[in-house]
Amino acid sequence: MTNDAPPRWDRRMQQRLARGEAAALAELYDRFASLVHNLAHRVLEDETAADRVTREVFGYVWENPDAYDPQQGSLRAWIAMLTQRQAVHRLRESQTAPADADGGTLTAEALEERIREVSVAARADYIVTSMPAPLRAALELAYFDRRDYREAAAALGVTEDEARRRLRLGLQLLSTAHVQPPRAISPPGYGRAL
Repeated sequence: MTNDAPPRWDRRMQQRLARGEAAALAELYDRFASLVHNLAHRVLEDETAADRVTREVFGYVWENPDAYDPQQGSLRAWIAMLTQRQAVHRLRESQTAPADADGGTLTAEALEERIREVSVAARADYIVTSMPAPLRAALELAYFDRRDYREAAAALGVTEDEARRRLRLGLQLLSTAHVQPPRAISPPGYGRAL
């Protein structure tokens, strides 16, 4: 289970990046590179393309630390959102390259359907990575460890009612993954080749 970065950490990291501290970028990369790469890989299904998106996302963060607004959410959530947008952009950009099951090129309709499917999956990943650590921990115990709410409560050191509440809220948040959120405006220069 991952540790959530406190908002204070997010603000300090943003300030360090704005001052051009290379050590801050290295720390940020160490903390979030696997998240970025895994989200990009889920969308693109290509290791090389996921590596490229990972470089692009961290390059964007390095060049535009002021684009992050701590009032809008955690740095982790912002980086996950940037990753999902850039990965979908790369998928659309490569529409002549992807192949369907027969080895042919995807039609525009098939590509858009694939983008919708991977966007739902990426949004679910984004929701999980963005939710508070207590909710995420309860879901991880229930889903990955196959524990019921009683076992999750014991493992988390909370009451059974609290474990049920965390699981219910986490599942409610995840159920919104299939709902298309209002289209947000991409940060300036983002969504194009970086």
